[in-house]
Amino acid sequence: MTNLNRAVVLITGATGGFGRQMTSQFMTAGARVILTDLDAGGLATLKAEFDTSSNQILACITADLAGMEGCQALFDAVQAENLQPDILINNAGIAVSGRFDNVPRDRWESLMQIDLLAPMRLCDLFLPQMIARGSGHIVNISSVAGWIGAAGIAAYCAAKFGLRGFSESLAAEVEEFNIKVSAVYPYFSKTPILDSERYGFEERMAIPDDMVTDPADVVAAIIKGVKRNRLHIFPDKMARRIHYIKRFMPWMIPILNRRMQQRIVQTD
Repeated sequence: MTNLNRAVVLITGATGGFGRQMTSQFMTAGARVILTDLDAGGLATLKAEFDTSSNQILACITADLAGMEGCQALFDAVQAENLQPDILINNAGIAVSGRFDNVPRDRWESLMQIDLLAPMRLCDLFLPQMIARGSGHIVNISSVAGWIGAAGIAAYCAAKFGLRGFSESLAAEVEEFNIKVSAVYPYFSKTPILDSERYGFEERMAIPDDMVTDPADVVAAIIKGVKRNRLHIFPDKMARRIHYIKRFMPWMIPILNRRMQQRIVQTD
């Protein structure tokens, strides 16, 4: 079991939907948090909202994770605070949608930098300290899109599939050092990522309410899975269903994809 009481938890993408809930719920569980995001104003608001006399927010660090320089700057800032995360949560992410040839190259390249390379870079930076201590936990927020390739999000799927594979391999590599790795696969959730850039669509995109989960419930499931050292965490009902279909009825995936597309695309 991973003990959260007094644990130092570094959360990237802290001002987003999942990030805010992670801040709240990890603090409630007794953890101390290092918050980082590109949005400096959002970090200030988050600190004002959640900081208490318990001083559980150890640092708020503005960082741009779209390149190695930003990842290195974040690591250096954490070291300057004389902090070493017990748990690294790679939560920051972006999305773009549209048929692959309609999405500008710089947009999907930026997505790959933030959604896949940033988690790998941060693991590269923080992992040596965890190995030296003989403890640690890395949590990578992937997606159901890391299990099934859906139309309109080819680059996003590539990043999330990659993050799943990276997590599985890393878990095998660091097991001997008592370091745990968890990959998380949420379905659609009520976070700003639902309003991400879209390219080439003539239709209006709308995701039905019954397909969207509450971030608070997702994060509660994540914390439960982290405590239990789960490698794969499916934090909602739809994620578990899709994983089951992928494993045992893979022939249904194209049918499922078509039905999902029909439900989320509405003509004006």
